[in-house]
This record gives sequence, C-alpha cells and structure tokens, in this order.
Amino acid sequence: MRILVADDDKEICDLLEIYIKNEGFEVEKAYDGQDVLNKVEHLDIDCLILDVMMPKKSGLEVVKEIRKESSLPILMLSAKTADIDKIRGLTNGADDYVVKPFNPLEVLARVKSLMRRSGYGSKETDADELEIGPLIIRKDQHQVETVDGVPVQLTALEFGILHLLATNPNRVFNADEIFEKVWKQESLVPAKTVMVHVSHLRDKIEKATGGEKVVKTVWGVGYKIEN
Repeated sequence: MRILVADDDKEICDLLEIYIKNEGFEVEKAYDGQDVLNKVEHLDIDCLILDVMMPKKSGLEVVKEIRKESSLPILMLSAKTADIDKIRGLTNGADDYVVKPFNPLEVLARVKSLMRRSGYGSKETDADELEIGPLIIRKDQHQVETVDGVPVQLTALEFGILHLLATNPNRVFNADEIFEKVWKQESLVPAKTVMVHVSHLRDKIEKATGGEKVVKTVWGVGYKIEN
C-alpha cells in the first residue's frame, strides 16, 4: 500500500514519512499541487494526505481534479481552523480533515480508518491458493504446507490469522484489527488473546520450516507478513 504525502513544508512530509513507513506502508512525497496530480495519475496511490495551501495548484483545486476521475481516499491538512474552511474541503471531495499543528499518530489513525472504510486500492485477494515465503496456503481446503510438502497443522483461528496477513502482504494489523477480522466480532478482549494465538502460529510455522520467521512483529504496532 502506498500513501502520497503532499505539503510544501518538507519537514512535515519527512515527519509523516517516518510514521507511515513504521506502519509498513510505502511513501511518495510531493511539494506542489501539480506534482500531486502527476503522481496520482502515474503511480499506484492508495491514500493521499494533502495540504490545503500548495504552490501551483491549491489543495482544494487538486481535490476537484482528482474527484473527476477517482475515489481515492483524501485527508486534508490545514492551518485554517474556521468551520467554513473545513466545510469547503469536505464539500470539494476530501474525506477527512486535520488542523495543524497535528499529532502524527492522529493523522496516521485517520488515514488507516479511511483506507479501511473505503477499501480503495486493497491488495487483498480471495485466491484459493497462496504461496508466500516457504508456505503454500489453500483457502478452500483450510490447509497449509511448506513448499517442500511438510504439513502445518493449524487451528481455525491460527489459519484465519495466517490467511489475513498473507492476503495483505506488508500491511501491519494491530491486535484489535486481527480479532475483529478473524473472530468476526468487536474486539472486547485484551491484546494478549491475539498474541497467544500468533505465538502458537509462529511456533508451528518455524517447526515445519526449520526456523523460518514468516509472521513478523512491528513492535508497539502489530503483525505483518512481508512479500
């Protein structure tokens, strides 16, 4: 998943890049409105963080142009706090709005929420068979084996976690997201419940593959599988 950060303040772009990359996303940066439009047209962008006040083309002009062709999730940034400015941004087609100065973690949370709600650019697949790293995952049979043919005996929940991460390579899922998607109910349990299942899943994979670490931890955030 790739996020485009657009602001004429390079320090803001660099700051957001650090936080976004820590979540496992790719980052592109742009410093003027025309460059934003060029990147949206020619690159595979999954979400746009866009400053209102941009050189060449304002953020509001950029949103209008993008909305002629695309439903790309857009989060606007602005130093303006008046309600009319927020209304203008959302009316022009932005999905959400954050006022500067902001907490980068809040921006990141808003972006992830937009992407989950919209499903835009999702790389998730329902393929019956996936090969990722040393594993072959057969969704229709609920079976996992190594590429060398060694079976990996998983519980239904362990299989669900593995399949979720494998169908969204490089994306980091926190414990609440994993619980809601695999258990298929709202997360009202401690994160330790998910941690225990992930630990068992890892042990079984490592035993079958001779120590391969397929499921990786992003400390303080969650879990992912890299492609």
